[in-house]
Amino acid sequence: MSVTLHPSPIATMAPPTTRARIAALLALPLPELIFQAQTVHRQHFNPTEVQISTLLSIKTGGCPEDCGYCPQSASFDAGVPASKLMDIAPVLDAAQRARDAGAQRFCMGAAWRAPKDHDLDRVAAMVAGVKALGMETCVTLGMLRPDQATRLKSAGLDYYNHNLDTSPEFYGNVITTRVYQDRLDTLAAVRGAGINVCCGGIIGMGEDLADRAGLLAALADLDPYPESVPINALVAVTGTKLGDMAAIDPIDFVRTIAAARIAMPTSYVRLSAGREALSDEAQALCFLAGANSIFYGDTLLTTSNPAVARDNALFEKLGLNRQS
Repeated sequence: MSVTLHPSPIATMAPPTTRARIAALLALPLPELIFQAQTVHRQHFNPTEVQISTLLSIKTGGCPEDCGYCPQSASFDAGVPASKLMDIAPVLDAAQRARDAGAQRFCMGAAWRAPKDHDLDRVAAMVAGVKALGMETCVTLGMLRPDQATRLKSAGLDYYNHNLDTSPEFYGNVITTRVYQDRLDTLAAVRGAGINVCCGGIIGMGEDLADRAGLLAALADLDPYPESVPINALVAVTGTKLGDMAAIDPIDFVRTIAAARIAMPTSYVRLSAGREALSDEAQALCFLAGANSIFYGDTLLTTSNPAVARDNALFEKLGLNRQS
């Protein structure tokens, strides 16, 4: 494939919103791709600032969905026991510790296909409590109806996370218990309630480059595209459908970050699951490629995450600062 290089800044270029344009980006020589991504990044963000989020699992395991990557699925024996929804007080204690450690956003995840209304009352109280601590709030609870989204908005919810995971074509290889349109319908309910969208995907699940381009195109073509885009590298957990997958090449991960930055210029692009496996050098490349958000803390739902001390040392080494 022949791709014309553009050594000059691309401020006048429209962001790629089609699969073909994003596929062409992914095929660029890495220096050119990172140059273009860094150029776009600097037009919209301070390149030395990183937004910090912390994620807490408020209800773990026993999920009826069969997402092939997820150890919380009841379809797999991955050693994750089911638990009940947490009480409000320990959640707010965790949020305060996260705030004191430097997190600006507190995200709460529950392993549900969709929340029941009586559970949503407790989640709404958690959202209100976290908001009162002066933090941005985010939840991921599965599929939402419009009235449930409105209830969360009234409680003070800033972001709702609901990932597309992969391209529409590859989706059925990973999940069979809900269809792509179900995810789009939830995103529409969230938008309709006036809540910001946090939506991304996972790479390294056996998809090809065309599927990665398809995922990014599906995200970029949302109107508007998500304010927050988590890019996850598969954490292969023994016992899940994808437990035997080989780790993704870190350079492929960097390429995906860069293409996401160019395709969605004003989004926060977040390094999410799989970051623990990345070297400091690979993470530095991700920040150069336009990543400007991380999850901060020891655990992401049920998988490990780089320790706070390692993140602090990396930020100091790279001259990066937490977003104020």
